[in-house]
Amino acid sequence: MIKRIDNYDLTPRNTFAMKVKCGAFMEYDSAADIPFLLSSVRKDVDTFHIGGGSNLLFTRDFPGVVFHSAIKGYEIISDENPQDIIVRVGAGEIMDDFVRWSCDRHLWGVENLSGIPGEVGASAVQNVGAYGTEACDSIVAVHAYDKVGRDFVTFTNEQCRYGYRDSIFKKPDSKRRYIIHAVDYRLSATKGPELSYPALQKLFEGKDRNTITPNDVRAAVIATRDSKLPDPSVTPSAGSFFKNPVISDDSFYRLCETIGGHEPPHYKVDGGYKIPAAWLIDQCGWKGYEDGNVAVWRLQPLVIVNPKREATPDEVIALERKIIQSVRDRFDITLSPEVEHI
Repeated sequence: MIKRIDNYDLTPRNTFAMKVKCGAFMEYDSAADIPFLLSSVRKDVDTFHIGGGSNLLFTRDFPGVVFHSAIKGYEIISDENPQDIIVRVGAGEIMDDFVRWSCDRHLWGVENLSGIPGEVGASAVQNVGAYGTEACDSIVAVHAYDKVGRDFVTFTNEQCRYGYRDSIFKKPDSKRRYIIHAVDYRLSATKGPELSYPALQKLFEGKDRNTITPNDVRAAVIATRDSKLPDPSVTPSAGSFFKNPVISDDSFYRLCETIGGHEPPHYKVDGGYKIPAAWLIDQCGWKGYEDGNVAVWRLQPLVIVNPKREATPDEVIALERKIIQSVRDRFDITLSPEVEHI
């Protein structure tokens, strides 16, 4: 079934609570609806597909049509091997609901993604990640409709070309081309916890790994998130606003010199060193900064918030630019937004 509402208020559909509207909002609950959905919109009208609206900044009213998937459901499509349980999840499912569903069944694989806002379809686009795990670590396949080829297609994990907060679905030649309707996740009844992230290592230090359950890890992750990040339903935000920059070896050595000869927090990755954007921003003094209706979260400088629910897109963008410029001036590192600007 397809629902359409004209002149739709998008405020409740974006976790930043930007007061914007779209020309029309169309929601569907079946993959079979997608071809008709697209054919019902004139070719000269712009369209955009949203998930939970948790990683978006609407910079103005959207004059076209906004699509949203209400496709729900979990289907276990392979469970013969307890180490290789494949679950097909509807794109419209809340990601954290899927994580809870998995943990309640003592299935490993996505427990470190607990508490991340958004929907399952968007998790495959954004390659969401936290606490040593990314969605791509468990995604087996992504099922989508190709608006150009006018056919349903399936991408393997390799074909998704996953990277840090990146995928084929974000590349310039593929962006907005595909509408995801389901994602296959690989879970395991025997894998055990992923505790490489320092905060989790500390929380579970001295505990027998064989006694740890997925819900134990989920509870620890949520507690850690809640100690740093605002609840967007209370304090609107789009989550982590900036990506952690990856810099070359030479840039890393220059950074060390800039801060007095010692090493900053970092992770060694392919292509260089990943530096926490939160650390860079904090070093520039932005934590807790307020300007009009926007602010930097007092506990996590990676997050820009809309505490009074009165911020305009222009105010958010102005603060974003100030932060980027200050980090560039001090460290010669250019931050990139993780939040998609529409």
